[in-house]
Amino acid sequence: MGRAFQVRAASMAATAAKKTKIYSRFGKEIYMAAKSGIPDPEMNLNLKRVIEKAKAAQVPNDVIKRNIDKAKGNTNEAYIENRYEGFGPSGSTIIIDTLTDNSNRALSEIRTCFNRAKMNLGKTGSVSYLYDNVGILSFVGDEEELLDILMMAEVDVIDLEADEDGYVTVYVSPTDLFKSKDAIEEAKGETDFLILENRMLPQEKVTLIDEDEITNFKRVLTLLDEVDDVQNVYHNVENIEEN
Repeated sequence: MGRAFQVRAASMAATAAKKTKIYSRFGKEIYMAAKSGIPDPEMNLNLKRVIEKAKAAQVPNDVIKRNIDKAKGNTNEAYIENRYEGFGPSGSTIIIDTLTDNSNRALSEIRTCFNRAKMNLGKTGSVSYLYDNVGILSFVGDEEELLDILMMAEVDVIDLEADEDGYVTVYVSPTDLFKSKDAIEEAKGETDFLILENRMLPQEKVTLIDEDEITNFKRVLTLLDEVDDVQNVYHNVENIEEN
């Protein structure tokens, strides 16, 4: 078992950890949506929408069912949404969304992540004004056909782009995310979406050049990924991908 095996094992472990994080993230959202209404997606539109986003993220049906069943039980777990904003080196910024049953714990863990990466937490609103909240849909399709479908549905299209693999990605007003999905599926039938979610996108991106700065920014992303309460992380560094 040489180096190649070790690399494959590490890659598999990283992939498994990433999947676990995604399942945990959507598990909380599904549980909360089911708990706050009727635990039936046919009678609870919010739950239906969360499930649709989860399926686009390749969350297995058993994870979805388990969290709906959990909401039907006698559990009284309650999660609170919080947003934290911070600053890194050379104009870099970061936004962290959490869903937690203990806000003090979440804040303490996030602050520790920032301190270890030599970054600074800011006040609410200190960073988010530099980002746009948009709905994103990505799937295999035709760019012109998609634009016609969305225009007919009176969707607020912000941008649209196609890649060499045949995927079309459309950016819409966040309130039009599922209006767009419904219009596409009404015209084209059931569609497999690679992306179906709202995201915070930076209005301008920065590139980190200094190796120490790059290392520290990667460190904060890795540390945040290990915090169970963290749901989403957004940043404006062009040459570093989210974990």
